[in-house]
Amino acid sequence: MSVRSFENMHPRLGDKVFIDPTALVVGDVEIGNDSSVWPMATIRGDVHSIKIGERTSIQDGCVLHVTHAGPYDPEGHDLIIGHDVTIGHKAMIHGCTIESNCLIGMGSVVMDNAIIRSNVVLGANSLVPPGRELEGGFLWVGSPARKIRALNDEEIQFFKYSAENYVKLKDRYLAG
Repeated sequence: MSVRSFENMHPRLGDKVFIDPTALVVGDVEIGNDSSVWPMATIRGDVHSIKIGERTSIQDGCVLHVTHAGPYDPEGHDLIIGHDVTIGHKAMIHGCTIESNCLIGMGSVVMDNAIIRSNVVLGANSLVPPGRELEGGFLWVGSPARKIRALNDEEIQFFKYSAENYVKLKDRYLAG
């Protein structure tokens, strides 16, 4: 695995975190217990911080990054991802907040200062524009993402199932 420091900022990994050998985690990054980072994912906390909660899965080919502070954005934006989140393959997640119990579909893009509230399914290839807030408890789809319908109880329970499924899978990888 490639876990690297940048300018005295060191990634901090919780207990039983799995990072695939082809993934990159660099800089001011915190990854919570039982989370997983899959092949070819890049998590780059070089110009701001990234915090990933527990039992969260960052799938193959994802890019997670932050927004630097500068004249056009004086504060910049860190990246915060909650607990029990599944980020689908090849998603681009940039300087935003994703609360707990979410599924971010494959190929989706979530941009600076967006907020995805808890219990959201964001459909594959969706775009969440800068500064947009997605209300929790709904399926959102499209480019830009539109609220389609409320999630039912079974769909909301799927977040825990998905998180637990990836915890079991990463444990198998850690066991060798």
